[in-house]
Amino acid sequence: MAGASTSIRLNPFKGCDGPEGAPVPWSPYGRILSERPNFTLDPLFHAGCYYVQDSSAMYVGHLFRKLALGVSACPAETGTLRVLDLCAAPGGKTTDIAASLREACGDAFELTANEVMKARVSVLADNVGVWGDPNVTVTSVDPAVIGRTMKGYYDVLVADVPCSGEGMFRKDPRAVAEWSPELPGICAARQRRILADVWPALKKGGLLIYSTCTYEDCENDSNLEWAASELGGEIIPPENEFAQHGVRLTRCGNLLRAGEVPGEGQWAGALRKTSEAPSARCRTADLRPLESRLQIFDESVPRVELDLQQALRYLHRDTLFLPDAPRGMLTVCYRSHPLGFVKNLGSRCNNLYPKSRRIQMDV
Repeated sequence: MAGASTSIRLNPFKGCDGPEGAPVPWSPYGRILSERPNFTLDPLFHAGCYYVQDSSAMYVGHLFRKLALGVSACPAETGTLRVLDLCAAPGGKTTDIAASLREACGDAFELTANEVMKARVSVLADNVGVWGDPNVTVTSVDPAVIGRTMKGYYDVLVADVPCSGEGMFRKDPRAVAEWSPELPGICAARQRRILADVWPALKKGGLLIYSTCTYEDCENDSNLEWAASELGGEIIPPENEFAQHGVRLTRCGNLLRAGEVPGEGQWAGALRKTSEAPSARCRTADLRPLESRLQIFDESVPRVELDLQQALRYLHRDTLFLPDAPRGMLTVCYRSHPLGFVKNLGSRCNNLYPKSRRIQMDV
């Protein structure tokens, strides 16, 4: 079997500046690269101009655009489309959804990116911050707490749930080592518990987009059928616009298999909630969002253009010398894209790039 492909998704609100590649059929900003570059040494990657994401994982974004967005995407009663990305780390689907919401709804949306695993939430917060959309809130809350405190609040629930990971075998040797015949059943039970816990937070008539990176029926079609029957919903009949590109049609969704599509494994399906949900009385602030890692680049702060070597030194958190630049706070840029801030003292600059994002390798 051929090795895993490399793909990126461009940020349409930062000029779509990034590596060239073949288009991903189901993603307007997805690109499949002919080879894998060293992303660490590309300042455009650190500026949030693109996100490195498997092309199969982008199918969830396609389903979101197809089913959740349209001419009247924002609910009339609130004027704002409220979306919860429940298992959001490391942030690929969150940033894809954020770009789609920004394009369709302008500023009239709220996107909550939640990750319950503490070891993964800091990565999510950094990736969301670099992407740069202020309407995305990162939280780390148990699904049961969300279901209990945010009843009927969300219009759309995206749940890319933890799974047995068969679709990751080609990409991640750990997925092979950790797999066992019992694992799919264990994962299916966990997935049902997650859905049941968060279900009250989705309003009646709201949309669930459910996905995994496994091929197991018990975690995919059977679990969506269980949710429709036990939680209250109508499965949205799947279509297959991309059969010619290797996408399969299943009972309740679409399956992408490694070797049949350029990327790795993904399954996705959707249902509409039919059970009653209490009226929304909460705000996303009730979820205690993490401290913001979003860098807002004020146009009143002077900008200084860096060359490639200067940009890499900045991203490494080295000291910069900008003797011809104004003193005080500066926004440093690469190819006109802001990277962060420095304080120019004249003889040297204090590097204010966040420590959590610095390049670790020698540059």
